[in-house]
Amino acid sequence: MTLDELIILCKKQDAKAQGELFTRYSGTLFSICLRYSPNYVEAEDNLQDAFITIFKKVEQFKDKGSFEGWMKRVTVNTVLQKYRKQRVFDIAREDQIEDEVDETIDDEGIPLDFLLKIIQELPDRYRLVFSMYVMDDYSHKEIAEMLGISDGTSKSNLARSRSILRTKIEAFKVSEHR
Repeated sequence: MTLDELIILCKKQDAKAQGELFTRYSGTLFSICLRYSPNYVEAEDNLQDAFITIFKKVEQFKDKGSFEGWMKRVTVNTVLQKYRKQRVFDIAREDQIEDEVDETIDDEGIPLDFLLKIIQELPDRYRLVFSMYVMDDYSHKEIAEMLGISDGTSKSNLARSRSILRTKIEAFKVSEHR
């Protein structure tokens, strides 16, 4: 079945088509959920919530652009909406805002599962901003709008997340060389 046929059937709430869509795209969307969630179980919950939203809003998809891209945006927005409701964001005072420093983190030779684990361990506000900026290429302005925070808070949270990750990666490298 082609993707276009699948979309048409999903718009008609066809359960078999919905199951096929889930099978085809759950891996891709789950990787997004893992980046935005603090743990595996919550990522699974977020994936389920995202697909529920996708199935409810599939009528809104117009044949312009990528359906997969549309589903990714729905997934990110579904997860962010959950965290906005939980009010995970600290509003930084202007004197606490750090200028963004574009330092690269040397993650060469670091296992991917370790990197994912330390990203998931970040406080929610840092993990979300880090994932949106570094992994999904959102600008600070877009992040600020989506999360209901200021551009400065987005920049500050990114800087703090990078600092935490850098420290954990350096500690990992030291422990590996013993």
